[in-house]
Amino acid sequence: MKKEILVQLKKELPGLKRNVSLKAHTTFNIGGPAEYFFIAKKKEDVIKAIAIAKKLKLPLFIFGGGSNLLVSDAGIKGLVVRMKSSSKIFDVLPKNRIEAYAGVSLGNVVSFAIKKSLQGLEWAGGLPGTFGGAIRGNAGAFGGEMKDTVVKVQALDHSFKLRNFSYTQAQFSYRSSIFKEKGWTIVSAIVALKKGNKKELRAIADSRITYRKEKHPLEYPSAGSVFKNVDVKKIPAKFLKLFSEKIKEDPFPIVPAAWFIIGAGLAGKQIGQAQISKKHSNYIVNLGGAKAKDVLALVQLVKKEVKKEYDIELETEVQFIGD
Repeated sequence: MKKEILVQLKKELPGLKRNVSLKAHTTFNIGGPAEYFFIAKKKEDVIKAIAIAKKLKLPLFIFGGGSNLLVSDAGIKGLVVRMKSSSKIFDVLPKNRIEAYAGVSLGNVVSFAIKKSLQGLEWAGGLPGTFGGAIRGNAGAFGGEMKDTVVKVQALDHSFKLRNFSYTQAQFSYRSSIFKEKGWTIVSAIVALKKGNKKELRAIADSRITYRKEKHPLEYPSAGSVFKNVDVKKIPAKFLKLFSEKIKEDPFPIVPAAWFIIGAGLAGKQIGQAQISKKHSNYIVNLGGAKAKDVLALVQLVKKEVKKEYDIELETEVQFIGD
């Protein structure tokens, strides 16, 4: 039966492979094998993959850059589709709008916008992952968020029906959206930008890239920030004064989660080859050969100790997939 499935999959999805380790496809460099693995280089590839998975009644998981993902050591059963484009699939639309395939890297979209002297995404300089992934998680930094520019999203809902979503229908919230909450797959999106000065925009993006290199532990594999920053409204009054000098706009008043992790004495804590970074304590890094179970154990430890120390429930940004 598996041989027949493989034959049909390869016929419909040229390039499909079996038992592919997902380590090389996540920024954590962690994860077991995908039973069947296919790289979708354009929107039509994604739609074709969905159709064959439904026909063969295979479990289906679709992802982008793997930058906010922790894959089980046991891997993922069924068909795993990675949206990844080596080419720049962009369309420049009227009114300073850009449409891009979700599998294009966010960095390429930022660079393309700057090349066209369009302002609105330069704050995202250096952010990892794909365009679609950034919209799904409403990525943000330096006061900017993806929701500030998104006007339309094309996505696959729970029944894998291709639908168009307006800004309102996308239901963006802090580091989230309807797509993240419901597990729906973004396949393309349109952002509306403004005319700007190319040289100034490039300087801003480059400064963000430099900041990340200096402040973040980019020398190790990781999934970026593990926990959402904490809305000041959720911090018990008795601790507000303690963190008053740490408050910043992101884009509303928050205290970075790293400060609570440091306060709980967890910076540098290690389980197996997974470690809470000393350089940036909201990162869990892979020192080499870390397992998903090690990362999960650190996540649970942080949640437990921060709750005990500050009565705050930290929320994770990273998605765990697999058994």
